[in-house]
This record gives sequence, structure tokens and C-alpha cells, in this order.
Amino acid sequence: MPYDPHPPAVKPYIPASSRLPELTWRALIMGTVLGMIFGASSLYLVLKVGLTVSASIPVAVIAITLFGLAKKAGGRESTILENSITQTAGSAGESLAFGLGVTMPAIMILGFDLEISRVMLVGVLGGLLGILMMIPMRRTMIVDQHRELKYPEGTACAEVLKAAATETSREAAGEVRAAGSDEAKAARQRAFIIFGGFGLGLLYKVLNISLKLWKDTVNFVFDAPLKAGSAGAEISPELLGVGYIIGPRIAMIMAGGGVLSYLLLIPMIKFFGDSLTVPVAPGTMLIRDMSPDDVRSAYVLYIGAGAVAAGGLISLVRSLPTIWNGLKGGLAGIGKGAADVDMSLRTEQDIPLKWVVIGCLGIIAAITFATPLHMNLLGALLILVFGFLFSTVSSRLTGEVGSSSNPISGMAVATLLFTCLIFLLMGWTGGRYYVTALSVGAIVCIAASNAGTTSQDLKTGWLVGSTPRLQQYAILAGAFASALILGPILLKLNDAGTVYVPAAQVAPHVTTDATTLTQTAQLQGPQAASDGATYKVWQKTDTVGGPAGKYLVRADGTLAYLVDPGINGQFHTRPDGSEVKKYDAPKAVLMSYIIKGILDHQLPWTLVLFGVMIAVVLEMAGVQSLAFTVGVYLPLVSTLPIAVGGVIRWLVDRRNNTLPQYQGLSEDELQAAGDRSSGTLLASGYIAGGALAGIIIAITAGVLTDFDNRMAKWAEAMNPFFAGASSDLLSLIPYAAICVLLFVVGREKATK
Repeated sequence: MPYDPHPPAVKPYIPASSRLPELTWRALIMGTVLGMIFGASSLYLVLKVGLTVSASIPVAVIAITLFGLAKKAGGRESTILENSITQTAGSAGESLAFGLGVTMPAIMILGFDLEISRVMLVGVLGGLLGILMMIPMRRTMIVDQHRELKYPEGTACAEVLKAAATETSREAAGEVRAAGSDEAKAARQRAFIIFGGFGLGLLYKVLNISLKLWKDTVNFVFDAPLKAGSAGAEISPELLGVGYIIGPRIAMIMAGGGVLSYLLLIPMIKFFGDSLTVPVAPGTMLIRDMSPDDVRSAYVLYIGAGAVAAGGLISLVRSLPTIWNGLKGGLAGIGKGAADVDMSLRTEQDIPLKWVVIGCLGIIAAITFATPLHMNLLGALLILVFGFLFSTVSSRLTGEVGSSSNPISGMAVATLLFTCLIFLLMGWTGGRYYVTALSVGAIVCIAASNAGTTSQDLKTGWLVGSTPRLQQYAILAGAFASALILGPILLKLNDAGTVYVPAAQVAPHVTTDATTLTQTAQLQGPQAASDGATYKVWQKTDTVGGPAGKYLVRADGTLAYLVDPGINGQFHTRPDGSEVKKYDAPKAVLMSYIIKGILDHQLPWTLVLFGVMIAVVLEMAGVQSLAFTVGVYLPLVSTLPIAVGGVIRWLVDRRNNTLPQYQGLSEDELQAAGDRSSGTLLASGYIAGGALAGIIIAITAGVLTDFDNRMAKWAEAMNPFFAGASSDLLSLIPYAAICVLLFVVGREKATK
């Protein structure tokens, strides 16, 4: 039966009078572990391309499957309420990963160390704050406005849980299903697809990255008449899966932004700049000597940053009526319900309001006095105001447009802009206030992101008949655990891509007074084997004589190394010639530009305004600019494979929509059916498997350096899929195989 977003009678699947096992230890632990796994894969994605996809349905399917395997091994049968708890706890990791990946790397880009205590504090406090602030609004948004706020991912997830309900749950719901029914077979098939996609994504990435059986990125650079133009793609399963899930429209718009950068802006800058005999600021070398990537780093990144900032703010302004209505509805709903509803019913019980208030005040106090956050009382008050405002807005927008279209980054940009302007009026400028401003933006961003996810989960729980209070406990536990693990993973990914660039190469004549430096450090990762010395650490804030950044300094004051980070670093090759994978962290760079531009007046505003005008022109043409402007900023090698996934989704939906079971459905119903199809499950498996393999490979890079170097030498000498004139084309063969498989699995059979 096709999914109906407007059922004629709205009542929980499990009645309030039924008592089934719900918040059990096995459900909570499984959900927490799955949340960590999907949080890690989401963090990997947000550092690469600045976006994530909802983990709710994949977590639900995996939970159903694992509980089914446990039953076959002699365990107890799970209930739909246990599966709901597992899904609720498991979804927190993805929203936390987005907030952390969008904000925390900006601290390092601004020249500060990415301290583990700071990252974990921001994750924990922001995540818990967003959940607590959403709880008082549950009845208004989830129940009273059920038909207005559909919460598409949450509603689709409820359908998945109901379709796979066990016998115990069906009896409690008064539903009869024959043994070996089509619904039971369909549940097993969904589980096989998502686990198969996970395994295939993992295997593909290992063969591709670790064993070097084919190139991971294909790239084609053009000559005249489109000199310096280029087109390429990272042929990875995770980006293919992202494109399939977000759909053809957004995927193609993002790729369109990349086409503008790589096939118009970069060739245009080369065309007009090739004859110049002096460098053009902010670039430091002649344009004729620049590669396409050099042109992008020197000029196009600032254009892209301006475009993304404008796109985010425009999307936020467009949402102002919704913001106002959501704020009124949220405030009106606080404390409401006791007089209108029987609060003794299991399905009407939330965490008591007094504990929500005490929890929020405790978090604000912790934010104020936590030393790593460099917070002051004004910053804590800003977090309280913006946190409540944008948590309310995020919860409502998620109900209207879903998690994928919720402009969380726009809310973070607005928070940073207002915070930095207030700091500027107070006279708080300079590097010492960078961390304070960014901590405000980071905690608000994470709180808003987690509030939206909490809303989706509570919608799922309301439809299946979960106890809200137990769901709220579960997502608090899941958010806390995910926050603890995502910080170390973020640091490990950065360390794995860090390059220690000899200072003689970038700042040959610069020295400093080493006696004033107190912090020390040693080389980490593969380069540590060749240099075990201890150096002083110097944070260079200007560009005189060499780039700003973190330097390792000898005892006599001469510079030994520039520490080029793995996130948003500029050097992709170590001194021994080995290649290093970097993470662009597009939205974190945007946050750093805002802070530095306002507090230190250090932005090339002309280039930034060029980007702003790109967003304005798109809006004037009736095109929502945010997705396009993100594409302008990102490398085309990241957005083009997303477009490939979007095209496959378009082909699948175009074919499936002709089937008899989909005739007469509205556009929303067709979209919902596609979002819970077999293709979406396989794409989710691709994302989880590919991203998790990428994290493991990155973290173990320092341990397996010799193996990696041997495989690279073998591949360059012997493997035509990795090196040689035809390697780019040959590498497309295994990629084409996973594309074809995605198309085949996504197609459905006609039913009567």
C-alpha cells in the first residue's frame, strides 16, 4: 500500500492503554552505538561537502534487522516501541555531526588549536540544550498541528517501523497479519538492501583507497579556448548516495554552482589575468603562474563564501513569517495540555517542565564558566536567546520542509553576524574574542540542528504510540554519547591530513622570539618518524614574510615547520611526495570569514560582494540560491558525483511513477514513496559504508604508512586503472557498476 501522509483517522499504532517493553537497555545501547556510527559518517560528509542526510530510516531498518537476528539466536522478540527508542537514540549523532562540522573547524582556520575539551563541551552542551528547548513545544507542533506540520522523514520512518512490526506489537495494535506475509518479506528485503549497500560501500572504498585498484578522483583540465577550465568527480559511493537521497533538483543546482566556478569564473580570471605582471590581492603570485586550484584558493573561495552567506541569510529572511508563527505557537504551547488532555495517559507524558527549566539553566551556567569556551556572561545570554529562537524555528521548519531543506547553517550565520556586530559595538575585537563568538554560533547551531531532529523523532513516536518522556530520555542519552565520540574523530581526521611544511619553503626569512613561547609540540603522524624533536609553538597572525598559521619554532627562534591542517589545509603533498587527502569544510570556512571580517576587518570585500550578487541574481530569477551558492564554494569534484546520484534518482522515480500503484497520487505522496524506496535504502548503505571506511582509512593512515606507500608505488608502476593515459576513463568502470546497481535496485515491480 502506498504511503498516505494524511490518514483519515490519526491515532497511535499502539494504543495508550497498551504496555509493551520500550526503554530497555538493549534498545538504548543499540541506538547509542548506531548513533555514533552514523554520526561519524555524517561528520565525514559535512567536512567534505557541507551537508548530511537523515539517518532515521537507516537506523530504524538496522535496528529491526539486528533485533530479528537476536530473536533467531534465542533472544526475546522486540517491540515496535523498542525499535522506536533505538531509532530515536540513533538519530542524534547525525544532527550533532552537522553542527560540529559546520562550526568547530573554523577555530583551527582562525589559527587556534582544535582542543578536544572545547569540541566535546560544545557538542554536549549544544546537543542537550536543543533537545530540552524543544520538549515544551511537543504538543503544539507534533499533536495540535499534525496536519499542518507533516515532518516528512519522521512520518516515513513511522511507516517503516509499522511495516516491520513484530507479532507482539501487531497484537497490541489489534492488527492481524498472516505468517510469511508480504509485509514480513518486504521488511527482510529492506534489511538485506541496506546492509548490502553498507558492505558494498565499505568494500569499494577499501579497494579504491587502501589497495589503489583504481583512482578515487577523475579530472579533466581543458586548454584554449576554455583555458584553465576543468571538470572532475570523486567517484565514491557516499557522494553518489547523497545525490540519490537529496534528489535531482537540489543535486543538479549544487553541481550548477560548481560549473559556474570551474568552467566560468576560474577560466575568466585566467583569461583577464594572464597578461598581468604583478600579483592581484589577495593572491600572492602571478595569475599566469597559477593552476586552476590556485585561482580557486586565491579568489573563487571568497566569492563562494559571499554567495553562501547571502544565500543562507536570504533563506532565513524568507522564513521570517514561519519563524514568527513558530515562536508564537511554541510559546503558546508551553504548559498547555494539562487542562485539555488526560496527562495520565502514557502517550501524553513528557519530561516535567520544571526539570527542563533546571536543565537549561544548568547548561547555561556550564557554558558561562567552562574555561575552554572563553565565554562571558553576554555570550551566554546570546546563546539563551538565539538558542530558544532558532530551536523553535528549526523544529517548525523541519515539520514543513524536512531536515534536508532546513537552513540550519543560515541560522548559524545569522547568529554569528549579530554576535560579532554586538562585540564590535562593545569594542571586543581581535583574536581573543574569536573563540567566544564562534562558541556562541556553534552551540546555537548544534541546538537548532538537534531540536529539528528531536521533532522528527517525536513525530515518529507519536504515530507509533511511543511514550514521549522515554523518547526524550533516549535522545538525551544518544546525543551525549555521540558528542563524546565525535570530538576525537574530528581531531583524528584533521591530524591524519596534517602536513608539516618546511618553513624554508613558505617563510624563509621569518624569525620570532622563542623565549616568549610557552607551548611545545612534536610532529604527529607519518612525518614524526623522520623528526622526533620538540619545538615551540607560534601562532602567526599576519601574512608578512609568509602565510599566517601555526608554526613549530626552534630554540634559536628560526621557523622549522608550518603546520598545515587536514581540514581546509592548502598543501596536499608531504615532503616525501606522498599525497594527502584534505577536507574543505566549506561552511566552517564561511564562519571563519564572518568572524575575521567583522572583528578584524580582514576580508577582500570586493570578492565577497561578487558572491553576494550571484545569490541576489538567482533570487531575482526565481531560483532559491542556497544550494547553488554552496556549489559555487565546493570543488566540482564533490558536487558532480552528487549530481550523478540525483540523475539516477530522477530516472528511477520517472519509471516508478508510471506503475499502477502510484497512479493518482499527489506530488507530495510520490516524493514520500520515493524517500522510503529500496533505492533510498541502498543509497543510505552506500553513504554509511563509504564514509565509515573513509574515516577508518584516514585514522589509520599514520599506522599503515609503509603499506600505503608500497601500494601507491605498485599502482603507479603496474596498474593502468591508477596511472597512465587512460586511468581516468578506466576508473569509471567500477563506479559505473555501483551506479547501475543503484538504478536496478531502485526500480520497483508493478503491484495490483
